[in-house]
Amino acid sequence: MEKIIPTLSPEFAKRRAYRNASPYKEIWDILDNVFDPELPGLTIWDLGILQDVLFNGIIYTIVVTPTYSGCPAVDQINSDIKIELEKFGYNDVNVEVTLSPAWSTEMMSPEGKAHLQSINIAPPDENNKVICPICESENTQVISQFGSTACKSLYQCKDCSEAFDYFKHF
Repeated sequence: MEKIIPTLSPEFAKRRAYRNASPYKEIWDILDNVFDPELPGLTIWDLGILQDVLFNGIIYTIVVTPTYSGCPAVDQINSDIKIELEKFGYNDVNVEVTLSPAWSTEMMSPEGKAHLQSINIAPPDENNKVICPICESENTQVISQFGSTACKSLYQCKDCSEAFDYFKHF
């Protein structure tokens, strides 16, 4: 199978440029230590839910967009953000959850998609091509539209017979 070098989605490229231009680089970097509790080792930045860092002169506001409006991990992520920033002396922090703009898999970093594959979750594909993260076969079938979480589907590889989650493309 021919390896294709992935390009940045325009949405992720826009997010990365915005982060790089932020006057609050230290905050962004600290937040790289906050992980999605349902996806071990995947940062909230790489998942694409960390949207903004704002400061009004008194309080930092961290803006996050959940993967979907009923995501059960949001409360834990909000708590983890505050705890991580407190470790570095940022005690006046507010976490704002916004649904606009809606999260999409185009906000995920290439590193985030690679991480999903490394933990045997097929990363989202804009063409909904589901490739087995274990043997890289395209010979896969859906078992259930819902996997271990609502943002994933359960698939099985017809070649290696392994079941795996596919992170749905939104």
